[in-house]
Amino acid sequence: MSLPSPKPQQIPVVVLAGFLGSGKTTLLNHLLHRSGGSRIGAIVNDFGAIEIDAMAVAGALGDSTVSLGNGCLCCAVDASELDQYLERLAEPSLGIDVIVIEASGLAEPQELVRMVLASEHPGIVYGGLVEVVDAAEFDATRSRHPEIDRHLALADLVVVNKLDRAADGERVLGLVRSLVDRAAVVPASYGRIDPEFLFDCRPSEERIGQLSFDDLHEHGADDHAEHLHSAYDSLSFVSREPLDPRRLMEFLDSRPEGLYRIKGYVDFGPYDVRNRYAVHAVGRFLRFYPEPWPAGGERLTQLVLIGSGIDTSALDKELDACRSEAPHADERGMWGVLRYVRNPEEDPAEPA
Repeated sequence: MSLPSPKPQQIPVVVLAGFLGSGKTTLLNHLLHRSGGSRIGAIVNDFGAIEIDAMAVAGALGDSTVSLGNGCLCCAVDASELDQYLERLAEPSLGIDVIVIEASGLAEPQELVRMVLASEHPGIVYGGLVEVVDAAEFDATRSRHPEIDRHLALADLVVVNKLDRAADGERVLGLVRSLVDRAAVVPASYGRIDPEFLFDCRPSEERIGQLSFDDLHEHGADDHAEHLHSAYDSLSFVSREPLDPRRLMEFLDSRPEGLYRIKGYVDFGPYDVRNRYAVHAVGRFLRFYPEPWPAGGERLTQLVLIGSGIDTSALDKELDACRSEAPHADERGMWGVLRYVRNPEEDPAEPA
């Protein structure tokens, strides 16, 4: 009997939230301009908040985003329409690499996250809740909207924006870090964060012969663009020895503050000789996807970890301690992993 074909790559859906004036639209426009060849589908709750010239450029280009409804770049949606638009953007023929939902400044991010997690579309996966805050107005915003503390506690990534305008930016950064629950906290000005935090940028060679935002802005980028990577840390881990599933789950259950993304493949050796396990973790959300090993390829564990303020040396040692040379599998060893393998018949899983 032949093995099933690998599961198609799922599109991450990122919820971009923050109160009015925090800089969500500026951040989204920045991602569109620095997509690295990736194609972004955007659902925007506040249609009127999109800058007209940014919309005109993106709409005419049509490469790094997708048009919805009447030829417009973005489409105003309510909660009942969200799943419909996700399905529309996940159409394989569109070639979308990531979907960004820009929430209304007064939206409840928890509800949007719940709807994404509840989606039954097999082509999407939760990509995290990004909360944008205005450093210059943070104290005033907390006074007017005390619910911001709850929003920060739910976030997977917090962008502390407009630091260039804040008189006491370090104090604001410290305060925000005290309010989050394991989220990565990234300082920014003008919404400039590295897209690698949120999604995998395609190599430019894949777009040869097609105009992209990167082509248009290659010579007009800001002087600090090359320093965007300084806001985050990354670790690449490779092991030729299989990993012990219990030890790996202990590592994942105790992953530290600031570790935003984990992606890659895991070899569990004798615990499943037929399959490798694709892993997707963002914030507290975790999912494994078993898929057949490619024929003739070397069996490796290959993981990439991305975060802000993380101790990459310590994380590398912890992952190294997950290696196993056991020739036989413990029949209960995979139970922890299998909790995060979603079957079509199951209810949507909550973040880990």
